Amino acid sequence: MIVCVGVVGQANNPLFIQSYTEGDDALKFHHVVHCALDVIEEKATPKKGGTGYNETYLGLLYPTEDYKVYGYVSNTRVKFIMVSDDLDAKEADVRGFFKRFHAAYVDAALNPFHVPGKRLASPTFAARVNGIVNGFGKSTA
Repeated sequence: MIVCVGVVGQANNPLFIQSYTEGDDALKFHHVVHCALDVIEEKATPKKGGTGYNETYLGLLYPTEDYKVYGYVSNTRVKFIMVSDDLDAKEADVRGFFKRFHAAYVDAALNPFHVPGKRLASPTFAARVNGIVNGFGKSTA
């Protein structure tokens, strides 16, 4: 089950962070998302002499005792982070989640009233992300 998702801008500014737990864990998940940025930076930065990193899906960033943190970076350097308490999540499900999450972000960013680099306050985007989160791990067949 997904317990938190986040979208972080190019300047490491939070654009959207939503937790899906019963408790008041919002601050804890803000910290987890913030810590994931260092790992994303390390994985997504081309190494010296390398040709660059062109894979957008970064996979498992780091595990904790209770959660696994996954990452994805768009071509425009917008970072997507998912925190899951399902320690046996399938790689294909996680990849599919990020593709749908990225598509939802692109649709929200194309809104002419959205200011690039500012928080995503769209209720439509939040509802679409909630649907994607609720469908995580369920078979599409």
